[in-house]
Amino acid sequence: MSERRKKIGVFGGSFNPIHIGHTSLANWICEYAGIDEVWFVVSPLNPLKDGHGMLSDIARMDMVRKAIAGYDRFAACDVEMHMPRPSYMVNTLSKLREEHPMHDFILIIGADNWDVFDRWHGYREILASTEILIYRRTGVAIDISTLPENVRLLETPVIEISSSFIRTAIAGGHDVRYFLHPDVWAAIERHGYYKKTSL
Repeated sequence: MSERRKKIGVFGGSFNPIHIGHTSLANWICEYAGIDEVWFVVSPLNPLKDGHGMLSDIARMDMVRKAIAGYDRFAACDVEMHMPRPSYMVNTLSKLREEHPMHDFILIIGADNWDVFDRWHGYREILASTEILIYRRTGVAIDISTLPENVRLLETPVIEISSSFIRTAIAGGHDVRYFLHPDVWAAIERHGYYKKTSL
């Protein structure tokens, strides 16, 4: 029996580290946005970001797997780890379609990324081939009347937590365990991730 065709939300990021803002957003999208699964695509290095303080690919992927365990509509995806760098989402989407032709892939991005979407490599190709779901970010207003037919703004809850906040807090000696899955916090504590000496 062939696998059922699914709508897969592609949620890309450095996840350095993954936190409850990421997972609660993805949970909402699975339950309320008509998406069957969300795949967390861990990026080796976002071309628009400075890589300072980035943990290894293996460490970040391990934390993602810990954070999403137990919810069968989430998956960790390492496709970009095996692609030329820097990784660009247009190529990632193409690779996912090539490897999983039985599924439909939908891109999930924040309103802040939509605001600079025309800076993305191959953005026209993405717009021509991919449905896009935008989640809300504080301070970023989007006029829905200007959105293309295949782009939808979601009424997601806004959870203002960032990975940079987590890293800075840990480096400063703060206990921010409730911003993270318990197993992710345990890994950070065990390995000393994001302590001043590890940055």
